[in-house]
Amino acid sequence: MSFDAVLIVGFGGPEKAEDVMPFLENVTRGRRIPRERLLEVAGHYYHLGGKSPINEHLRELKAALERELVLRGPALPVYWGNRNWHPMLPDVVRQMKEDGVRRAVAFIAAPWSSYSSCRQYLENIEAARAAAGEGAPEIVRTRVFYDHPGFLEPVGDRLRAALEELPLDLRGDAEILFTAHSIPMSMADTSRYAVQLQEACAAVARAAGRAKWRLVYQSRSGPPAQAWLEPDICDALGEVRSKGVVVVPIGFLSDHVEVIWDLDHEARARAEELGLVMVRAGTVGTDARFAGMIRELILERMEGRAGEMCGLDCCPAPARG
Repeated sequence: MSFDAVLIVGFGGPEKAEDVMPFLENVTRGRRIPRERLLEVAGHYYHLGGKSPINEHLRELKAALERELVLRGPALPVYWGNRNWHPMLPDVVRQMKEDGVRRAVAFIAAPWSSYSSCRQYLENIEAARAAAGEGAPEIVRTRVFYDHPGFLEPVGDRLRAALEELPLDLRGDAEILFTAHSIPMSMADTSRYAVQLQEACAAVARAAGRAKWRLVYQSRSGPPAQAWLEPDICDALGEVRSKGVVVVPIGFLSDHVEVIWDLDHEARARAEELGLVMVRAGTVGTDARFAGMIRELILERMEGRAGEMCGLDCCPAPARG
């Protein structure tokens, strides 16, 4: 299959204080999230200056992929559009149409299969194509990449670097807490999200030679009566039996607000309360191996050898309680 362009599809984030509430309203539209909760989350963004690092990460990722494609091919232009903030996906797909793009391959910047990290992106792409009207480019996605070495190896390097930050006498017995965004059980039960996370964590821990590890979750936003994936990171810290702990945000590609606030503020405060020495590992970011991975995923799609795929019939939307 041939392509005219690559499209990076991201989550998006505010870039100034005035963007914060409109952005959060976009993210939560249709979910009946209480206004009080939105204001609470907005406070996290304001604490960090009203700007999420996620868009800057995506700009850097786009530039890294462009360099990779220039050096190693295929020579394709790279576009970038977001689900929730500018550059908005419908505007970018409309621009692709005007530029004469007929078929593009989309890299969705989320490693996992679930409604919010997979199918919702596909629905957004189709809605953007519909908004662009007749002549909109055909857009197909690359496969999920939770098991690709270009993702797992940088995560492993971040884990090993974090272990080196612990005092020497705490390293050998330190526990590893891999963390990812919690999702409702109604979403988890109809996807491979938790299974893929377990497989990825096991692979990283095995490569690092660490036997003591656990997958935990963070950043849940649903009502207390709704079941979400557990345990929460702050609860899990209370069960750590070592004096040293490394937190690895394997579920996230960049140090955006949920990583910075939920781990560097809330989880760290909980660890200090418990007398734990906690080190938070870095995220993949724009590691050269990650940009190379995207190129490999594009080639897989071009050559018809893509692995585990999701489509518009996968990962159903969760029940809205």
